[in-house]
Amino acid sequence: MPITAPLVVTGSGGQLGRALLDLAPHARGYGRADLDITDLDAVRAVVRTGDVVINCAAYTAVDRAETEVDAAFETNARGPMVLAVACGEIGARLIQLSTDYVFPGTGDRPYRTNDPTRPNSVYGKSKLQGEQAVQDLLPHTGHIVRTAWVYTGVDGDFVATMRRLERERETVDVVDDQVGSPTYARDLAAGLLELAERSDAPSILHATNAGQASWFDLARAVFAEIGADPRRVRPCATSAFPRPAPRPAYSVLSAQSWAAAGLTPLRPWRDALNDALTRIYD
Repeated sequence: MPITAPLVVTGSGGQLGRALLDLAPHARGYGRADLDITDLDAVRAVVRTGDVVINCAAYTAVDRAETEVDAAFETNARGPMVLAVACGEIGARLIQLSTDYVFPGTGDRPYRTNDPTRPNSVYGKSKLQGEQAVQDLLPHTGHIVRTAWVYTGVDGDFVATMRRLERERETVDVVDDQVGSPTYARDLAAGLLELAERSDAPSILHATNAGQASWFDLARAVFAEIGADPRRVRPCATSAFPRPAPRPAYSVLSAQSWAAAGLTPLRPWRDALNDALTRIYD
């Protein structure tokens, strides 16, 4: 689908922001040093009538958020609110990225968009507050897109970490009691660009690569894809790696809303992983 909408990408220095600019080089990208999304006057200065703003800017240090509460809410809640105010003033649309962490993580089937939210971490609570601000301020021109387990395979994400550990260690222990939806940033970016052309899309959507996996499954798949013995990855329980912020045990997101909106479903996660690693090693 040709991209006709004038695009603004905030958080353009992150993995998703970079993927968006790679696929849509005409977009106006703003990293953290270029634009403070919590500064209304600064946002007003860069957003124009008719723009579609894709907000990838976020405080994503899940564990640090438990003690840096104000910082997490400033970026994840106030930031989207400010963007929504600015967009509402001039008739721009806003696509706000959100997360599986808004759910409690105790389910046993993929979470739908209308399932009750009940985040257990500061990070999840701050992202939910950002969602609510966009819904309240832009009921007709705002979209919430929840996603999960986003990676590119470089720069320290989970897939990149498994690539590094495969070189450094004989065996790697990875939790097998957390299940989610691994999502390749490039696939998600393509989906967001399609959404940017669809002003009639629902206000809340879920977008992840299809299928589900545990972190253990994903780690073994990474080893297999790069030609290493997947048996070198060993399963363990979450309790083996205590963290300040609780992790959802089950956070698979249903693609039902995305498909029902007529948007192109994201491909299976294993196919996407193969493509991601092929791009790195070619």
